[in-house]
Amino acid sequence: MNVRTQIGQFRQWQHKPHEVMAMAADEHDCPTCHTHYVGNYCPRCGQSAKIGRYSFKKAFLLFIDVWGLGNRGMFRTLRDLLLRPGYMIRDYLMGMQMAYFPPFKMLFLLTALSVLVAHGLNIEGKTYEEMRKENLTTVENMSADDEQRKEWGVKVFKWIDNVQQRFPNIITVMGIFLFTLLLYPAFRHSKNIPDLRLSEFLIAMVYSANMTTIYETALTFVGASNDLVSMASALIVIPLKQLSGYTWKRTILSIVGVFVLLMLIIIVLVAIVTIILASMGALPED
Repeated sequence: MNVRTQIGQFRQWQHKPHEVMAMAADEHDCPTCHTHYVGNYCPRCGQSAKIGRYSFKKAFLLFIDVWGLGNRGMFRTLRDLLLRPGYMIRDYLMGMQMAYFPPFKMLFLLTALSVLVAHGLNIEGKTYEEMRKENLTTVENMSADDEQRKEWGVKVFKWIDNVQQRFPNIITVMGIFLFTLLLYPAFRHSKNIPDLRLSEFLIAMVYSANMTTIYETALTFVGASNDLVSMASALIVIPLKQLSGYTWKRTILSIVGVFVLLMLIIIVLVAIVTIILASMGALPED
């Protein structure tokens, strides 16, 4: 089989929705509610037909299931977010929700994992404080020619960094909401989903953020540079292109335009907050 044929088969797989396993024909008596049924799950209480006597293996699976890692949908979602993100999001929005891990729950789990990796759970054992010093040095070098601007930039950086460390999930969700509101007008009448709702696009953006977080966390884990980790955010173009059906050019221009607008909004907001904090003498000194 040549490479062209393999690529063609891969693209066919990308477009093809997930297929649910055929229902078993075996008869069962549910241990929980004593219902007699045919199939994989009890129609009354939902217990799996595979559940039997307790074992160490089941104890382990229950333990990791508490964190969402034992759910089959989690691994399928991770795979599809890496290989067919936009088509996976399309399937989820069209109603195939039991096949995939919930977007917001996955967002919080991935954010928690990224915090752990950033605080030393990586190959180099690099802590967040070391990364923070590198970023701080970058900020200082950007304003090295102006002491006043340098001091102002360092204080703002430390304030933002402090907020991000204290409320990582809140900051992430707020950023996604803001980006969704700004980007939605460009995709609400897309080729593949001409009547895309704002609520649906929000879910698409959460899953897209999950995808970029996976790449960013993986790059941080292997000790990649901060610049390379930051570049992973650009991969958001892939799910939005696949979901919308737009050309690469239109998708990229839409995202870049909104990103520039978002940066301008953030700069204005940071400037306003900084001025207010400075007048109150509340900016951090360290």
